[in-house]
Amino acid sequence: MPITLDHLRRYAVARSLFKPTTLKSAFDRLGFVQADPIRSPARAQDLILRHRAKDYHAGDLERLYPKLEIEEDFFVVYGFMTQSLQALMHPRSDVDVPAEGPRAWPTARKKLAQLVFEFVRERGEVHPREVDDHFAHGSVRNYWGGLSNATTHLLAAMHYRGMLRVVRCENGIRIYALHEHGPVPADPAERRSRIDRLVDAAVHIYAPLPGSCLGDLIRRLRFAVPQWRAELKEAFQKAKQRLEYLRVAGVDWYWPLQENPAQCALQDTVRLLTPFDPVVWDRDRFEIFWGWQYRFEAYVPAAKRQLGYYALPLLYGDQVIGWGNLRVRNGQLESDFGYVAHRPRDRVFKRELDGELERIKTFLGVA
Repeated sequence: MPITLDHLRRYAVARSLFKPTTLKSAFDRLGFVQADPIRSPARAQDLILRHRAKDYHAGDLERLYPKLEIEEDFFVVYGFMTQSLQALMHPRSDVDVPAEGPRAWPTARKKLAQLVFEFVRERGEVHPREVDDHFAHGSVRNYWGGLSNATTHLLAAMHYRGMLRVVRCENGIRIYALHEHGPVPADPAERRSRIDRLVDAAVHIYAPLPGSCLGDLIRRLRFAVPQWRAELKEAFQKAKQRLEYLRVAGVDWYWPLQENPAQCALQDTVRLLTPFDPVVWDRDRFEIFWGWQYRFEAYVPAAKRQLGYYALPLLYGDQVIGWGNLRVRNGQLESDFGYVAHRPRDRVFKRELDGELERIKTFLGVA
């Protein structure tokens, strides 16, 4: 059977929105879940996991994090990942967090980081306030032009560098401990193998991918491995040769080996997805699949928003037909919807949308 764009769209939905399993198994299957601090109505990581982990409730990830054998770190973006995936990226070079650009640490910063490192070694685990009270770091100008606590800034940089790990969160504040990684790969073949495995992990999450989107995704691995960023161009060329490939409707598409996009069944389920869900994450692919432009408008001035502050793409079967805005007021879930064309009038859609809203209420613990 010739593979069509309809097959690829259905495949993208079905392979990502797999049958819910345990939270640990969901992480093992995904490998990585993007994080975002905005709660509307919950954080992105919780909204992603609620579709893929059985009986998942908002906040479960933060609560269970110490038991899951996962890590917070940068991959193609910042998020939560399996320890085996994180191990492929480290040790990193002494560069700043991605928002600050790939600049090396000056000598004074290295000395201060070493002092903080020894302080954390003595304490075992530290709250940023403990470090700030001990060293009185003050404030620094951050990437966006505002002032940030210098301790938080330095701890985040040390975390990115691989000197520290997040052991848990307390009221949204990261608690840090030391982190020791294996040695730098001495063998160029091992280094290239690590890069290829990182590429495959990214493709596994976001496939199928148009060629241009694949290139963008691999370039984003500069956040994961700034020490190997010069080798990502070659990794892109190797990936195009290694992955399954087909030209469909004038576009080159790529996906993991031994997967057949023509074998995915259509589902009538309604789902409200976070803007960061793997199904809708790549905006170029989104437009190819669904024929309209979706934009994340949380940072757009209110008067210029067309969809809403945190509009959730509304998936019906394998079609994103509109968006929903959800909020909790006085313990009650409120919702409003917009549609690209019109609201479906069939009873199946109404039943499935009502079911999705009930699932969200349970997930949030509201009426």
